[in-house]
Amino acid sequence: MRTKQSIPALKPYQPGKSIDEVKKEHNLSRIVKLASNENVYGPSPHVIEKLGNFAQEIQLYPDGYAEKLRERVSEYLQVDMDQLIFGAGSDEIVQMICRTYLEAGTNTVMAHPTFPQYKHHATVEGAEVREVPVKDGHHQLEKMLQYIDENTRVVWLCTPNNPTGSYINEQELNHFVQECPKHVLIVIDEAYYEFVMSGDYPETIPYLKDHENMIILRTFSKAYGLAGYRIGYGVGSTDIIRYLNTIRGPFNVSSIGQYAALVALEDQDYIEQIRQLNAKTRKQVERFCKENDLAYDQSETNFLLIHLPKSGLEVSEQLLSNGFIVRPGELLGVEQSMRVTIGKEEDMKEFTSVLQNCLQN
Repeated sequence: MRTKQSIPALKPYQPGKSIDEVKKEHNLSRIVKLASNENVYGPSPHVIEKLGNFAQEIQLYPDGYAEKLRERVSEYLQVDMDQLIFGAGSDEIVQMICRTYLEAGTNTVMAHPTFPQYKHHATVEGAEVREVPVKDGHHQLEKMLQYIDENTRVVWLCTPNNPTGSYINEQELNHFVQECPKHVLIVIDEAYYEFVMSGDYPETIPYLKDHENMIILRTFSKAYGLAGYRIGYGVGSTDIIRYLNTIRGPFNVSSIGQYAALVALEDQDYIEQIRQLNAKTRKQVERFCKENDLAYDQSETNFLLIHLPKSGLEVSEQLLSNGFIVRPGELLGVEQSMRVTIGKEEDMKEFTSVLQNCLQN
């Protein structure tokens, strides 16, 4: 049987090792997972309490229009309901975008390294992928503009960027969207939006009024702590959303995922608490890095990309044997580094102590 020509060269996504797998492999009773940028504090207690009231009849399909959640998000963002699309995480919306806009003979522009699913799904569709290396963790926006031509359909701006954690400030974004040709769809992926503390990080929703060639992606997987329920959303012009809806699966977001997201939006005090806790603990890890001459990319997220004096694969294995799961940078396109989720304060104190020993041996 023949597949698309693009498929054989691709590899399936390889998630990090599970907690149970590491426990068994290393005969450990306690594991701290710092590999997938999940909210280590979990969802709001308000969500946990309300989930007990979820009484949806599971034999029924979910609401394909996600009407209740759609109405709540539209109110929260002050956008029209028809400007929203929901997916099984924002990952699925990335796939929708590639399937809708990309094909053989077109190209797409992105940073490197960045969220790998942009490249993966673009390659599936047969599009040419044009990657522009980041500089000190940041998108090189001027170079990205130079890579755009008449066959470019989509440009991806991951801000804050995964895996570097760096963001595009308001001045930089203003210039880029003004210079970017109107035939190109600008995707602004803000999966880590809720963690940002910097004052010059742009509020992008108002951009949609003047830029119909833009879609903004956000998720409930990160700060909201709902990664297991797989729900994210996109905000764009009604035309863009209509096109994406033509290839969206009819019941792509589960009933319980919709309900959990709806309830999670009610507790913004919790999100602010998480944001403050994360920033405080991240600064402590940054201080450790400075004291131990470890470079790191400036982050506005719940993770830190730490540069190492030796292989990230080697250090990750050493950490694994001590009960800490991190993501080796080699798997993300950055040699001699590792991406570390910012965990709870007590866990990160233990982590930095173990890391110090690993680097000395």
